[in-house]
Amino acid sequence: MAEVLFGQSYYLRFDPKLWAAMQPYPPLGTMYAASYLRSRGYQVALFDAMLATSEAEWATSLDHHRPRFAVIYEDNFNYLSKMCLLRMRQAAFTMIGMAHERGCTVIVAGSDATDHAGLYLDAGADFVIRGEGEVTLAELLDALTCKSNQPCQEISGLTFRRTSSETVVTPPRPDIKNLDALPFPAWDLIDVPRYQSIWRERHGYYSMNMVTTRGCPYHCNWCAKPIWGQRQNVRSPENVVAELEWLRYTFHPDHIWFADDIMGLKPDWLPRFADLVEQRDVRTPFKSLHRVDLLLKPGTIEALRRAGAQIVWVGAESGAQKILDAMEKGTRVEQIYQAARELHAAGIQVGFFLQFGYPGETRADIEKTLQMVRDCRPDDIGISVSYPLPGTKFYRAVQQQLGLKQNWMDSQDMAMMYQGPFTTAFYRKLHTVVHKEFRMRKTWSGLREIIRHPGELRPGHLRKAASMLFHWATLPWERMRLDGLARASHQGIGVLPASRTREEAASPSPQ
Repeated sequence: MAEVLFGQSYYLRFDPKLWAAMQPYPPLGTMYAASYLRSRGYQVALFDAMLATSEAEWATSLDHHRPRFAVIYEDNFNYLSKMCLLRMRQAAFTMIGMAHERGCTVIVAGSDATDHAGLYLDAGADFVIRGEGEVTLAELLDALTCKSNQPCQEISGLTFRRTSSETVVTPPRPDIKNLDALPFPAWDLIDVPRYQSIWRERHGYYSMNMVTTRGCPYHCNWCAKPIWGQRQNVRSPENVVAELEWLRYTFHPDHIWFADDIMGLKPDWLPRFADLVEQRDVRTPFKSLHRVDLLLKPGTIEALRRAGAQIVWVGAESGAQKILDAMEKGTRVEQIYQAARELHAAGIQVGFFLQFGYPGETRADIEKTLQMVRDCRPDDIGISVSYPLPGTKFYRAVQQQLGLKQNWMDSQDMAMMYQGPFTTAFYRKLHTVVHKEFRMRKTWSGLREIIRHPGELRPGHLRKAASMLFHWATLPWERMRLDGLARASHQGIGVLPASRTREEAASPSPQ
């Protein structure tokens, strides 16, 4: 038995695109909360939905542990949880109902619950934690178990219903400033061998997740920040390297994903981190996310190289300066080009996050972004369309255009939920076109090296050549279809309310 059973509602199986990619990471934020609560003397267990087949496994876990408290605590370090996908919200509601039926006190924490506390209370949750959750959760459980005399209405960061007609919303909870004081995530509650097996079977290596910071202080006006707001707190390099050393000698990862919004923002943090990694001999290949302007500060890229950076992802977003300015990104297109050049020169791969569909974007702006990809030759790309989430300036600007559907169903939805420059069909086709061209060019670049060294030819190279020829042959047709969808948009054909796509409008059934 466990007094507290943690769970989260991101099921990889419910997200077809990422299920196919199969790069699972356990819920780090949930593991931090479980570890913190355990340090406060509570008996805890954790249900990991990431690799579960359905919510039925949550019911099994509830029956096995028979907890007094069921805590659905989303992983706020996972960008997919921040997107508040509808399929995962449905899963959370189902999980709330299952726990409620078994007599548990149900507590929910996460981005979507922070934005839409009323929906979760309607679904049966007893308490919603808004913002950063560890301290709020501990104080709440202390109150509910009579370890303290603090009334719930005096606990910061809570929303709950005192009666059916009275909702209590307490003041916001201040952030945890000293992140080094937190215990490391509760990896012992995770089925690590299962993750190791999946990663090594599918990809030939095992990757684990870590964070060095919480939050982001920048002003990108489409970026939702329901948990930490426009603030960032940072762990010391010493604390991070101590965790890295412990993970290496306990679980032997081959790779690390640093899931920070921005890693190494604090001056001199990355050089100190690199020094410690070298001193402790724990250099491990990793991927991380950075801003291009910060990468160009002296010594930053060299520190990343020394620390073990394998691929650095940047929020490039657009190759059109007017779009970056409209987003209040605070970066320049030329900085994207320069950062890509310098990272490649240092032997570090580059990933570009691209965003299409921001208000005011034209077809010419899209072509500038495509040309930027051709020029900079990133090693990987991720594509999205502008996605209005509550609390952002972008959301407020398009709020009157939103229909019933205000969240994607899963990560490949790509629905244009406001009256953007083009239709949903256009952006879904653009996604296809950009990826086809990117894969074709990347494969050709690799095959040219093989042509120079024919002795290194392997059967896999022939498959890649066949794939490249397929993309080359089909790309012109896909571009023609994209042009047709662009013309249809400009002519007013298929321009629908933001909540419905052309395909949805052809069906009498609402989504």
